[in-house]
Amino acid sequence: MSDTTHQTPDSVAVPAAPKRRWARTALWIGGPIVVLVIGGWLYVTSGRYASTDNAYLQGDHVTIAPQVGGRVVEVDVRENGVVHKGDVLFRIDSEPLQIAYARMQAQVESVKSLLDAARSGYASAQADVRSSSADLVYKEQQFARMKELRGRGLIAQQSLDDAANNLAGARAKKDANTAAVAKAQNMLGGLPSTPDEKLAGYRLALAQLAQARLDLDHATVVAPMDGTIGKTTLQPGDFLAVGQAAMPLVANTLWIDANFKETDLTHVAVGQPATIEVDTFPGKTWKARVASISPASGAEFSLLPAQNATGNWVKIVQRIPVRLVIEEPEREGMILRAGMSTSVDIDTGRQNSLLGRWQGGAEPVTRVAQAP
Repeated sequence: MSDTTHQTPDSVAVPAAPKRRWARTALWIGGPIVVLVIGGWLYVTSGRYASTDNAYLQGDHVTIAPQVGGRVVEVDVRENGVVHKGDVLFRIDSEPLQIAYARMQAQVESVKSLLDAARSGYASAQADVRSSSADLVYKEQQFARMKELRGRGLIAQQSLDDAANNLAGARAKKDANTAAVAKAQNMLGGLPSTPDEKLAGYRLALAQLAQARLDLDHATVVAPMDGTIGKTTLQPGDFLAVGQAAMPLVANTLWIDANFKETDLTHVAVGQPATIEVDTFPGKTWKARVASISPASGAEFSLLPAQNATGNWVKIVQRIPVRLVIEEPEREGMILRAGMSTSVDIDTGRQNSLLGRWQGGAEPVTRVAQAP
């Protein structure tokens, strides 16, 4: 029997050595090829993607607070309820505000009546000035005659004194009428033909009326934007002061703040595409793009920034906030919420091969801190 065969219990010859030699040959040839392929792929793609799991969904949120104080009479939303811009959130007792508005309406009418009376008084005062001027001329002439007659001894001194007293009274009356004209002019802005809307007193009354109207409108508090109501315990009967927090409102518009290590931002620039994965929906990805890059690290915005110019110094890789905009936030019924944890991968387009650089994989020319 030869070296390359062996006998089975059924006495059938099976070749063995050639198969083992073929497997070893394939391993020696294929193994290096696989290593080279994997190494080449890693070389080409290394540095192209900037990734981090230090990223969270963010959204605009406002604290709803009344602009007028009063007792709450109606609450139209509940916690975690979805609202749209202009929807009524709650109402404050408007009766005191309606009374104030009616009072200011009456005030405007009162000012208008006073201005009309001033115009009438101006015309009457002018007539009185003309009358008193004519009377003054007559009294001056009479006094002159009496003075001449007294000089000739034809009348008693009492008659001259009476004429002088009448002259003084006529002058005082003319001065009073002239002052009345000036007063009416001041109330009418210098001219009786000045429209009410250009007079300070009337404009003040109109402004107070507008404020009363605005306060009355503010008794109904509406949503300033689309969003979802956060935690609230507001109930009818509660009293709210001006500016007192009533409930939070989180907007539907979301973005991502990703905190990348400073060493990962070498090739990151505004406008680059990215993909995100939310921990709540594993295996699902969303498309995004880089909207802006913070001008400073997160530590620079802290209440107590690090003081590295001290004797005890340890170098720590800093993180730079990068904002990303989600291109399609709603998909397949999956709802994204502010505060969720995410993982971000930014495609910088950088490749280590010459072919990749010729195809547009070179570093971006323009690098800015924030989007224009």
